[in-house]
Amino acid sequence: MQTNRRRAVLVAPASDDRKARKALASDADEVILDLEDAVTPQNKNSARDAAAALVAEFGGARPVSIRINAFGTDWVEPDLSACAAMGSSLGSVVLPKAESPEQLTDADRLLGNSPARLQILVETPTGIRDIAAICVGSDRLDAVIIGYADLAATLGRSSTAPQLVWHPIQETVLTAARAAGVSVVDGPHLTIADDDAFRNAKTWVRDLGFDGTWVIHPAQIDSAKAIFTPDPDVVADARRVLDALDEAAARGDGAAALDGRMLDEALAVSARRVLAKADPA
Repeated sequence: MQTNRRRAVLVAPASDDRKARKALASDADEVILDLEDAVTPQNKNSARDAAAALVAEFGGARPVSIRINAFGTDWVEPDLSACAAMGSSLGSVVLPKAESPEQLTDADRLLGNSPARLQILVETPTGIRDIAAICVGSDRLDAVIIGYADLAATLGRSSTAPQLVWHPIQETVLTAARAAGVSVVDGPHLTIADDDAFRNAKTWVRDLGFDGTWVIHPAQIDSAKAIFTPDPDVVADARRVLDALDEAAARGDGAAALDGRMLDEALAVSARRVLAKADPA
């Protein structure tokens, strides 16, 4: 399971030192240093070295992860080898275009004894089709992210399609990830503005059950964190639910009641998830 909240995850190119440092100084819950889409082929090696230096500098103070290049490219194994050498400063490795459990198994093997966790981007029709099997491909897996841009391109779907058209895919990914016990993070909105379109899209996935979202501009961080942080009243109720269940267990009772509600383990799971997303007291 994830060890840090991912309400707002900021992605920055490892090849651009100014943007990467700005991201690392931000209030994002996690920063992803990108070696894939944001880096040209001729800069892959230098970007990998730059990412390693930034992880060493910042990884002890905040969650930092690296999006590597996909399987099938010349860079995936050097990327994973470099990540394996970064030790505990690296939070996780993000594998793009995940399409099979074997890819996760290979990534796990190449990371060796590294404590880094694994996240996957599902952004191809094959990845969506096989998501349930992919989600159990490695015990190292922490989170699944939907990559809308690549997925829209391969599906032939317009980037301006209404939010509702993504619902079946969102539901499929959410169900598979939850069955595997991992978190679900929404992919970035295809604009950089903190506007109604962004906030409506993120509120939609929050209400579906997603844990957070990627953002591609610092301007979106505050709104994302606010959307995916439970209201204080909801947090207080979650604590009351767990306290009531603990008191019932101490009495030897198999059930508990609170405010006219019968409490059970399903409500306890929901309450724990709320507290995991809440701001520390």
